Amino acid sequence: MKLEGKVAIVTGAGRGIGFGCAKRMAMEGAKVVVAEDDEELGSAAENALRDKGADVRFVGCDVGDPQEIADMISETLESFGAIDICVNNAGISRRNHFFEVSEEEFDTIMRVNLKGVFLVTQAVAREMVRSGTQGSIINMGSIVGTLSVPQQPVYCVSKQGVAGTTKVFALALADKGVRVNAIGPGTIHTEMSEKVHQHTDEWRRQVMSRTPLGRLGEPDDVARVAVFLASDDSAYITGQTIYVDGGRLPLNHAIADVAP
Repeated sequence: MKLEGKVAIVTGAGRGIGFGCAKRMAMEGAKVVVAEDDEELGSAAENALRDKGADVRFVGCDVGDPQEIADMISETLESFGAIDICVNNAGISRRNHFFEVSEEEFDTIMRVNLKGVFLVTQAVAREMVRSGTQGSIINMGSIVGTLSVPQQPVYCVSKQGVAGTTKVFALALADKGVRVNAIGPGTIHTEMSEKVHQHTDEWRRQVMSRTPLGRLGEPDDVARVAVFLASDDSAYITGQTIYVDGGRLPLNHAIADVAP
């Protein structure tokens, strides 16, 4: 198992890609902290993983709150004694026209998607450096970290920020032995995607027209890449974004009325 004996924190792990990453990392031998601000989702994820034999603990955490992050770090160390891996997956999205975006909407999305990534990375990296851990931090970006769609302006800005900060973090932590990379998912079949886009037949037709592999991605497609980036298989990789998009980025085909 690639992550035997490692301890992984996965934020936003109550469902979707986050749950997929937590599940796959547990399958590869990691002890997993499900960091989730929704207690019901977090507890359900913890129970589901434990039923499969995982060594897992749910910890409530609002990634935009420095004190809650500090508490998450403390609880992880109390439970498992170390932090080797962190997946910054927590994120939110809203569809809205650029002119209709309020300051509240902007602040809400950026607080989770970008500020949260910064604060969690900072706190986790400090602990890794303190303990001398050769750790791996994985940020969940998006295909819109490179491409853009007009229907989700703040989400696009936040994910482009994640792409940039991943490079900054990687350089800042390289001499400490901590690697930082990102994953850029394309269209992944998750609860959030269904809520934002309402997966109609027309939506699927348009998405497939820009996806050379001809299917929606699944959370486990992303999770397998996260395991690679968390493992020694990627020991000489830092500051990179790996796109899990079914070939969309090479096609470079934008659909006017379809978000990622």
